[in-house]
Amino acid sequence: MSQERRKRQQKREGREQPNPNRTRYIMIAIVIIIAFAAAYYFLWYKHTSRVDAFAKCLTAKQAKMYGAFWCPHCEEQKEKFGSSFQYAPYIECGIKGSKGIEPVCTQAGIKRFPTWIFADGTRVEGEHELDFLGQETGCSLP
Repeated sequence: MSQERRKRQQKREGREQPNPNRTRYIMIAIVIIIAFAAAYYFLWYKHTSRVDAFAKCLTAKQAKMYGAFWCPHCEEQKEKFGSSFQYAPYIECGIKGSKGIEPVCTQAGIKRFPTWIFADGTRVEGEHELDFLGQETGCSLP
């Protein structure tokens, strides 16, 4: 049986030989995807751990952010921390299902959201950059 005839028969039976170049291109594509995924992960991890440390420092320096769940500026402030906001010193003032304010916020004299109060009693209202918060508390963004 000739090679030509053998190839046609394999093709009919669905036993066609895989193209070695195709396999090679697939392997190269997989390696490239893995390299990009690893680079993205490590860059994201470095940024996240940096902001995690900053948020923990704010807590250690006794800074407090008072905010409300319905406040758009509070949401924007939280977004600056990203997933690291879980470590930030946050006090929720809004009461769900009510237009009221939590007593802890009333006692602290909070009138606008967000309000940051620092350990020395200094208070600033509104959304602020992380650099500003670092200057006020002595926490650094590495």
